[in-house]
Amino acid sequence: MIRIAICDDEKNMSDNIRAMVSSFFRRKNMEAVILQFSCGKELLDYDKNIDILFLDIQMKDMDGMETARRLRERRFQGFLIFITILKEMVFQSFEVQAYDYLLKPIDGKQFQKTMDRLLASIRNNGETNLLIQKGYESSIISFGDIIFCEIIDRKVYLHLLSSEVIDYYDRIEHLETKLDGRFFRCHRSFLINMQHLKSYKSATAYMEGGKEIPVSRLRSKEFSQVVLRYMKNRI
Repeated sequence: MIRIAICDDEKNMSDNIRAMVSSFFRRKNMEAVILQFSCGKELLDYDKNIDILFLDIQMKDMDGMETARRLRERRFQGFLIFITILKEMVFQSFEVQAYDYLLKPIDGKQFQKTMDRLLASIRNNGETNLLIQKGYESSIISFGDIIFCEIIDRKVYLHLLSSEVIDYYDRIEHLETKLDGRFFRCHRSFLINMQHLKSYKSATAYMEGGKEIPVSRLRSKEFSQVVLRYMKNRI
């Protein structure tokens, strides 16, 4: 059973989202528990697992962005979907690893598209891995565990969420063919995992763990487009 939370200080909007969520899962013949919260503090006081969270950004007292930051600090692992009237908030939402955002008033077709993708993500989560061969030893690394890949001379360095760095001999062009669409080559020496991008400004990609990755001038325009595309996941 999937547990879904809606946090919005506008009751009409919260009830509308609840109705859309309920209808979606009913059509999928899936059971879902739907919870509603009217403010960030109320949500933070809830101590059970949440799989999907719809969070309004513009709320009184504690706004949605601050609420999301506090949730992530507490190791919240659910899918976060922001509800907003401000499209430009898309870049800030990287900081808290938002899955997507929906603009008010919520369009039914866009909601359906987002939920279909999200459901597929839940079902397919963790199925992609990278096989690494070092001499007579081999390792399997989940794509999701890789923050970024760096090439120095002829050696690849995989920087992982665990803070471990795994190195082996390979060409970055060869590695690029093994990875999926969540990775982007922002520089001749770097491949970054868009899932772990915290923010992007001044030709620098700020990654989870604090690492700053340069974005080359030749790739900056394409990268900006990829950032937006990735957030909406319309590739």
